[in-house]
Amino acid sequence: MLFALVVLGALVPVVPTGALVSTAAVVALHQSVPALSLAVVFLVAASAAFVGDLSLYWLGVRGVRSEHGSKWLDALRKRAPQHRLEQARNKLENHRSQVLTLSRLVPAGRIPVMLACLLAKMPLRRFARGDVPACLAWAAAYQLIGVLGGSLFARPWQGVAAAIAVTLLISGVPSLWRRVRRSA
Repeated sequence: MLFALVVLGALVPVVPTGALVSTAAVVALHQSVPALSLAVVFLVAASAAFVGDLSLYWLGVRGVRSEHGSKWLDALRKRAPQHRLEQARNKLENHRSQVLTLSRLVPAGRIPVMLACLLAKMPLRRFARGDVPACLAWAAAYQLIGVLGGSLFARPWQGVAAAIAVTLLISGVPSLWRRVRRSA
């Protein structure tokens, strides 16, 4: 179930996948063999994130190659200053893994970076190589939140509640910050 929900969350970015992984980590921590359960949660979460990212990127590549998709991409290119596109392309080329990892860890950062990869015409294989460490770091970060939440409380439901609260707080702060800046 975790695998399917994380893949779905990668394809439909409104599913709180971080909260799912943190919650699964809390539950795994309270199992009879926590180390094995946590390893399974980590592997399932990281591989599901990778499959979801690759699927979304593949869909993006296909969409960009379509008649209307290429028009849409051309319109985006015309809106973006050429020096910015070149700067983004260079950063992606020189620091692919770091950029993809950071985009996966920053709430709402994955889609814009994926779009930049599409604009830079990054091949799927190169994207995949850079996305592996990103998915591993993402799974580890959200699992750590769950382990900390599960460790602080004796009852699993308390750890689940804490893990969900922390992950929702992490994902909500950037949008709140943008709203505050716009109104100021």
